Amino acid sequence: MNDVSHVKGKQMKQEVFLPDDYRPAEDEPFMNERQVEYFRRKLLNWRSELLAGSRDTIEGLQDGTRNIPDVADRASEETDRALELRTRDRQRKLVSKIDGALRRIDEGEFGYCSVTGEPISLKRLDARPIATMSLEAQERHERREKVHRDD
Repeated sequence: MNDVSHVKGKQMKQEVFLPDDYRPAEDEPFMNERQVEYFRRKLLNWRSELLAGSRDTIEGLQDGTRNIPDVADRASEETDRALELRTRDRQRKLVSKIDGALRRIDEGEFGYCSVTGEPISLKRLDARPIATMSLEAQERHERREKVHRDD
């Protein structure tokens, strides 16, 4: 089978034209091709930036394994390294959430609240494209967590 429209069992999608200044608007159909492509690109760019930062950190940590004779300087460097590693761990978890959002795009579920099924506002998605809940559902979730934490 020599069909160019299939790659590894998946159908290739036509490239969606997206002007550089495009921003999703409330007056167009929710999660139309342009909106989906906008968020896909936003997520992919964010993911690339995080991964590039991780590579820089790894290189920096490998280069920074020098012997520092002063105890205070060495302690300061170890503290900086620990902080950098914690930051990178948070970013690793963020990459995982970005991958989840990209998967939801592929499955046609992106932009809809996982609790209510209602559309998540475009403003919220633009600010936090990995959001899985509408603002109202997220607030309810956080209030419940706070109540259970206070018990």
